[in-house]
Amino acid sequence: MTVELSALRLPLARFPLEVDAVLSGRITAVFGASGAGKTTLLEIIAGLRRPTAGTVRIGDAVLTDVAPGVFVRPEQRAVGYLPQEGALFPHLSVRRNLLYGYRERGSRPDGLSFTHVVEVLEIAGLAERRIHTLSGGEKQRVALGRALLAAPRLLLLDEPLAGLDAPLRDRLLPYLARVRDEFAIPMIYVTHSPDEVMALCDDVLILSQGKIEARGAPSGLFAPSAAPRFERRHP
Repeated sequence: MTVELSALRLPLARFPLEVDAVLSGRITAVFGASGAGKTTLLEIIAGLRRPTAGTVRIGDAVLTDVAPGVFVRPEQRAVGYLPQEGALFPHLSVRRNLLYGYRERGSRPDGLSFTHVVEVLEIAGLAERRIHTLSGGEKQRVALGRALLAAPRLLLLDEPLAGLDAPLRDRLLPYLARVRDEFAIPMIYVTHSPDEVMALCDDVLILSQGKIEARGAPSGLFAPSAAPRFERRHP
């Protein structure tokens, strides 16, 4: 399934966000420094912000088209959005968090059952626990499970490992790779970590001050000869 971001524009405080791209990879990374416009781009795709120009299309579905005034509400987009902090409901159990937004539907994709999702993420044993008893890694796996169980046609991940220490990030990367390989859901993955891009993604957009500075395969953009340039410019 392709994701078309056609001539998107939104003025920001220091520069305009201007993106024009067609995404077709399993996981596309949006890489860049803090303040480059990465989260704003996800919010436009999710319907949380309206661009002043451009189109967002997922497959055959037009979600935003500014010129004719098309704008599908966020809850009707079937787009899963996982912010950095996971945004779990602290007053609900893990099970009730996971089932929030879950809908039984005849067209539900194969494999997106409660049993299979919790098995892939290894969180079945957490089901009756409260959110405040979970570790940071457990919270992120529960938040990812909740996003998957809503059966999205696109999953947006906004630096899901940014708040975790290096050993915990290393333990969570295989779960993200498993989700990539197990479920036929395209993902857009915001990060400023070249290691995460290399481990998970098959396409990467380098975003700088609201514009695509470079695009290509991670192996090309983050090869030993190229990575130091981007690491210095995108700390």
